[in-house]
This record gives sequence, structure tokens and C-alpha cells, in this order.
Amino acid sequence: MRGDVIELVRELKVPVVRYPGGNFVSAYNWEDGVGPRDKRPTRLDLAWHTSESNAVGVHEFADWCASVGSEMMLAINLGSRGLDEARNFVEYVNGPTGSYWGDLRKANGHAEPFGVKHWCLGNEMDGPWQVGHKTAHEYGRLANEVAKTLRAFDPTLKLIVCGSSHSDMATYPEWERVVLEHCYDAVDYISLHMYFNNREKDTAEFLALNAKLDAYIATIASTIEVVRAQKRSKNRVAISFDEWNVWYHSMAQDKEILGGAKGWPHAPPLLEDVYNFEDVLQVGCILNTFIRRSDVVKIACIAQLVNVIAPIMTERGGAAWRQTIYYPYYFASIFGRGAALRLSVSSPGYDSKVADNVPYVDIAGVHDEAGGALTFFAVNRHASETIALDVALDGFGAAKLVDCQVMTAASLEAVNTAKAPLAVKPKTAAIATVADGRLQAKLAPHSYQMIRLSVA
Repeated sequence: MRGDVIELVRELKVPVVRYPGGNFVSAYNWEDGVGPRDKRPTRLDLAWHTSESNAVGVHEFADWCASVGSEMMLAINLGSRGLDEARNFVEYVNGPTGSYWGDLRKANGHAEPFGVKHWCLGNEMDGPWQVGHKTAHEYGRLANEVAKTLRAFDPTLKLIVCGSSHSDMATYPEWERVVLEHCYDAVDYISLHMYFNNREKDTAEFLALNAKLDAYIATIASTIEVVRAQKRSKNRVAISFDEWNVWYHSMAQDKEILGGAKGWPHAPPLLEDVYNFEDVLQVGCILNTFIRRSDVVKIACIAQLVNVIAPIMTERGGAAWRQTIYYPYYFASIFGRGAALRLSVSSPGYDSKVADNVPYVDIAGVHDEAGGALTFFAVNRHASETIALDVALDGFGAAKLVDCQVMTAASLEAVNTAKAPLAVKPKTAAIATVADGRLQAKLAPHSYQMIRLSVA
């Protein structure tokens, strides 16, 4: 609820925020977070071995989303709970007054329905670590029945069914096929999750991981099409990639905190990854992958937003600042709106464990026709060589360079902190030109660039 944090979130123009995300969902009672705050129960969160005060519930979250200009995406507990609780939650949030749940919402201070469109049917239900873990058949049948019931209340809801927690799951991609065979025509999206790490301190391998992400998306896109063909369905299920980020920096610290905790601590500083410049390059590659795959990936929620594996960091009672990864996310969010271009790219590459011939240049392009703009997001994965970028702007008529923002650092380990919040930041650079229908630029070793053109 901090004003400085709200300002930083507003800058990002985040379209939708998922709540309450993660493993916490699977044992969460939404009713605990409504009504007078001093009467709300404190519950033990089995996912993270902490105490949950329920000081923030759906009303507080709605107020916060309104303050930052985002829509709510709400997650339903299908781990420890079932159909009735799901239906009641949706009716409380979106139902009319004159009904039990609508009148209760009104009594709690909000007469008008919240009008939430996007609903997650559980979280990572393929994971044995999940409270209420289910097999694909068990979950698929439950998700179908819940989806049918919610559509009886409002057929315009956008429903998101759980796909694989990651592509290394033993059940992947069979999980998606079985689940979708149960509920294909009742849902709009299937969710995927993926986190990225560099525990081996191998930058080249780390920066190749978006090839694994791309293969993950391609496999599930194909699975969707197989089930659609089997069903002879006109429904076009898309992917909601509703958890993704770099996550590994804080894991040793988290084990120490939880291992040394007495009882069930309230809001301990868990998962507080401090991101470095290497992570800028990785997040840039991830975002480029989502742009290139936006024919099927329609939602992609970075996990998470503040403090917890997040682009924004705060100190309790102190400063709030942008982490290094804030900037590629900002550029994609602000300038990545429009039509994704299918680029034909020729680049030298290298072989990695996850893919052969990983291109040194990772690039995505977006055409904002309404705004008359063309934007490219480029990452140079090469550790030592500057690469010349040469883009043919065929079909765009007269083009003019508007902006070129470059991110580099003396060290891949460079970070932003409360004392040095701008140590890693983008800089305007005069290293790109547009002439004779071509964009040309120099991509420095291990660099990220956002190049923006005006086009006729």
C-alpha cells in the first residue's frame, strides 16, 4: 500500500495482477480475507511455513489494483477445497446484490460487483508439493465441473486451467493432454510456469534457457491443437504463462530463515532475490520469447511484483527502488504493445545443453500501427564481440529513429541497492541509424537494447 511502490508499479502499466498466486492458493480460504479486519483469523500457511494475518483480502486487493491501474486476476483454491467454495467466491466477487453473497459483499463495504473476468482454477495442481495434489484425470474432471458451474453464473468469464508447473515434470506434457481432454470446451487458457537459474555460474548456458522456454510453449501449443482436433472444437485455448522469472539468488538465505525460524513467523523476508545485470539479459530474452509466441501466449505474469522475486524492492520503513530487471520489463510493457512481427533472423550462434545453434542475437519486433511506431528489443549474448545489427524495414515506408536505450555493465554481477538504486540503468545512446530503408546498430557484448522508430 506504500505510495512510492504504487508509483513504481504505475510506471510499468501492468495490465493484470494475479492474486493470491502460488502454492499459498491451495490451502487458502477466501472468506478469511473479507469482513472487519480486526475479526479476521490468522491462519498457518502450509506452503511457506508462515503465519497469514489476512489483513489483505479481496477488498484491499481491489483497492490496490485500482490505485495502480491494473485488473484483478483471482485464483481459486482447488487443492483443499472444491466446487461450492469456487462458486461462492465468484458470486461474492461478481454477484448482484439481492443475493446472499452479493449482499455480504455490500455489507463489507462494496455494493457494486468487482467485475473480475480472469479466474485461475487452482495452482500447479500437477505438483506433489501442492496441498490437495491431484492426478491429471482427477484435476481435469474437477476443473471441468467447476468451469461449467461458473459459466452457468457468467458465460463471459475467462477461465484458466492448470498446466505443468515446469517442463521437467515427469507428467509433462501428458498432463496437459489429459486435463484438456476433460475440460477443453469449458476453459479459455491453460497455465504454464517456468523459473530460470544460473547456479552453475555458466552465463552462456543461462542465456540459452529461453530456447527451452520456446520449446515448452511450442509443445503445449501443439498439444492444444491435438485436443482441439480430437474434440472437433471451435474453441481456441491459449496459454497463460502466469508465473515466470529468474529465481535462485535467495534460496540459500530462505533455507536459513525458515530453518532458524521459531514457530510460524509473519511476513519473513523470503524469496528476496537481488537481481544483477546478467538477469537483465535473461529477462530480455524471456520477454522476447513471449512476444514472438504471442500468437498463443496471451497472458504472461512476471512472478512477482514487489520484494518476492520481483522487479521492485523495498526496505521496511525505508526506500523503494527499481531492480535491474525492472527495465526490460518496463520497455516491453510500455513499447511492446501492438502486433508482434515474425522476423527472419540470421545470426551466428553457439551450442548449449538445451539447444543447438543458439543465436547470439535474440531479437523481437512490435509494430504499433495506431501509434505509428516500430520497436525492436535486442539482446547480444556474446561475451566479447560487438555484433552489427542490420534490419531491412521492408513494407514500412519512411522510418525515423526516435529512441535507442542501451543497457550494459562493467560486471554481470552489478546490482541496484537502496544506497545505489541507479547503478544499473538504461542510457540513451547514439549508436543506431536509419537510412535507405534499413536500421543499423552496434550491439555491444552482453548488452540489451530497445530501439524505437516512427514509421509512416
